[in-house]
Amino acid sequence: MNNLNPRGNLSAAIDPAESETARLVGRARVMMVISALTTALAIAAVVTVIGYRAYSGANAIGPITDEIVPLPKGAKVISTSASAGRVLVLLDINGVTELRSFDVKTMKQMGRIRFANEP
Repeated sequence: MNNLNPRGNLSAAIDPAESETARLVGRARVMMVISALTTALAIAAVVTVIGYRAYSGANAIGPITDEIVPLPKGAKVISTSASAGRVLVLLDINGVTELRSFDVKTMKQMGRIRFANEP
């Protein structure tokens, strides 16, 4: 009857290969738990930073007043873009392309870049 049970006597000592396997499985479980906790901590940090930036008033620009910015005669606005507290306006002034930068709060001109063809 003992021949039917492949492990033999259950009260006998555990095979050394099985104990080594059990230790490896235990180590793998510990590493998986550490990895899961590290991932959860990283996700919590990212969500916290996103929430802080979304709900803090530090990035609020405030009210923008109506402003008229004079352009040279014959100037055409090609495109505009706003980013990081600046408004960029790409102009075509009598065949010369120019990029002007304005501060969002004050609408004062911050800079100007002219693009010209090389001779």
